[in-house]
Amino acid sequence: MPNSEHANFPRAGFFRRCGAIVYDLLLAVAVYMIAGAIGFGVFTGLTASGLIDMGNYEHVSDLLNGDSLYKGIYQFWIALCVGLFYISFWSYGGQTLGMRAWRLKVQHPNGQSLSMITAAARLVWSLLGIGNLWILINGDKLALQDMMTRSEVVQLSKEANQMRNWHGV
Repeated sequence: MPNSEHANFPRAGFFRRCGAIVYDLLLAVAVYMIAGAIGFGVFTGLTASGLIDMGNYEHVSDLLNGDSLYKGIYQFWIALCVGLFYISFWSYGGQTLGMRAWRLKVQHPNGQSLSMITAAARLVWSLLGIGNLWILINGDKLALQDMMTRSEVVQLSKEANQMRNWHGV
């Protein structure tokens, strides 16, 4: 359901987006650390219960880092958690906490919130934030991820940035 109230705000520029990225990076690091601790705790529990054999490794961390399968699963888990952080915020209200602080919102041009699928595609097309460099050569203030997902990041007024626009309202 479109939020036409947010459909006519100007698109956000490069430096405002970078400010939000810095804020969100701090939160993403926290999510990374929590996901890592949970993953390591589960892995430690599985080795302690004997479900995963320690083999020739003396410490759990050596096994986790030394076995490519376990290391890959662990890294995938962490990446999934960080990715879900962005996908969830973008699809439920259009703002991460960093975007909220900088009064930015991601949406479709008609004001409609992104679906989980579109938010996931946006995450991939952002190329870890590098897609924002496209704004510097694009006069429409559209990043690569904006163009590929038919979305935009707008700069909200103070009034429009109130909590009521969360949950797609």
